[in-house]
Amino acid sequence: MSEQRKITIFDTTLRDGEQSPGASMNIDEKLRIAHQLEKLNVDVIEAGFPIASIGDFEAVKKIAQSIKGPQIAGLCRSGFKDIDRAWEALQYAGERGRIHTFIATSDIHMERKLQMEPAQVLEAAVKAVEHARGYTGNVEFSCEDAVRTRLPFLAEVVEAVIAAGATTVNIPDTVGYAIPFEFYEIIKYLKDHVKNIDDAVISVHCHNDLGLAVANSLAALRAGAGQIECTINGIGERAGNCSLEEVVMALRTRHDIMPYTTDVNTEHIYNASRLLSTVTGISVQPNKAVVGANAFAHEAGIHQHGVMMDSATYEIMTPESIGLNRNKLVLGKHSGRHAFIARLEELGYELQKEDIERAFVRFKALADAKKEIFDEDLDAIVADEVIRVDERFKLLQMNVSSGSFAAPTATMEMDVEGERKKVAVLGAGPVDAAFKAIRQLTGSNAELRQYAVGAITGGTDAQGECTVRLSEGGREVIGQGADEDIIVASAKAYINALNKMASVIERKRASL
Repeated sequence: MSEQRKITIFDTTLRDGEQSPGASMNIDEKLRIAHQLEKLNVDVIEAGFPIASIGDFEAVKKIAQSIKGPQIAGLCRSGFKDIDRAWEALQYAGERGRIHTFIATSDIHMERKLQMEPAQVLEAAVKAVEHARGYTGNVEFSCEDAVRTRLPFLAEVVEAVIAAGATTVNIPDTVGYAIPFEFYEIIKYLKDHVKNIDDAVISVHCHNDLGLAVANSLAALRAGAGQIECTINGIGERAGNCSLEEVVMALRTRHDIMPYTTDVNTEHIYNASRLLSTVTGISVQPNKAVVGANAFAHEAGIHQHGVMMDSATYEIMTPESIGLNRNKLVLGKHSGRHAFIARLEELGYELQKEDIERAFVRFKALADAKKEIFDEDLDAIVADEVIRVDERFKLLQMNVSSGSFAAPTATMEMDVEGERKKVAVLGAGPVDAAFKAIRQLTGSNAELRQYAVGAITGGTDAQGECTVRLSEGGREVIGQGADEDIIVASAKAYINALNKMASVIERKRASL
């Protein structure tokens, strides 16, 4: 294969990725991720679904105003009201603004969800594209559930929307149903049966329900697709989306048989992965390809010996190629403010002066307690001190007593919407007592669905990091907390989750 073809990388972390349970982000958090995507040099950032809520609209608008490199896309259904609202937010990006409109084309979706005939769906698709073209020449159309759509009808829709002016046509595997050779045949069918197919870029958006999102995306490229829609860490609805880091590094590593190029600055991948985990509280599993903690770890003696002799014996890519400097000691108690700020910027954080000061105070306190400060510690500090939703509930002070001779007791003082409250509560254990005290002080009815604790780095002086998942009224959020004291970290995580839940509920009300 001698073809050299530039592949467009369309990142939907801020839209489809945010739909991952508990991954809801506020405007400031979305903007931080968008700036990191700008450093990655992705081609398109899908910033949100503008009509979904006021918060989503404002996020898309702010990103369109702030990001200067990538195109900025906003998703909208085929209704004119959706399209108008999308462009209202996207207009600030000018020619880089992309309207991404869609309608379902599979029989099950048309019959059960839309309750529309195929002819009606075709007409709605064409009218949506024509209306969007009234705002911009940069229009993408998606055939929702394309993989389960009858191929002749799919081809008919694709040809019609291209004729109407769509410059990108997306063929999504909405429910993660396809197998790679099958998906290849779908794209090839369109290439062979749509007369004007070369007038638009074929895009693919694959979900990972069968663990095949990356494989399907690569198969589509071979069949002629020119754009891949993906997310950092592969987050997204249900089992997630095609992972940006996996598909990009696959193209870079196996350029010998996939001679396609991207403009992604892969050296920013690792920082993007960590920033997203910090913002959302969704950790990457250790064995995750490319960015997992074990991705460049070698346990077996034979492997270790080989890597010491030549890393290429067992590593098909270098840690440096994704921006990972292993075991890098970054700062200590004698480090100054300038070094601290510089390292935060390297990690992808662009903080306001007051945020830097707050984080620096926490850093100094931690540096006095720990001999060595690593990047992971800085992530935890920023997450704990800066990346926060509006804090209706604040931990002021707490004390927990526990042991084999006395019932665990938590004495907790909090600021609850401006009012100082204090309580002492017994529990089955120290964490249970702390959580009961928080629930009593805040009046929360949220259900604890998951509680996890771990050390951020190695050593007995490591910070403890806790993650809790709460659900209430069909909504689910993830909270994080870090502290040298694991019980304090647990309380911080629970309170963080409650603040997120309150923010989600408020945003939902504002959108009604």
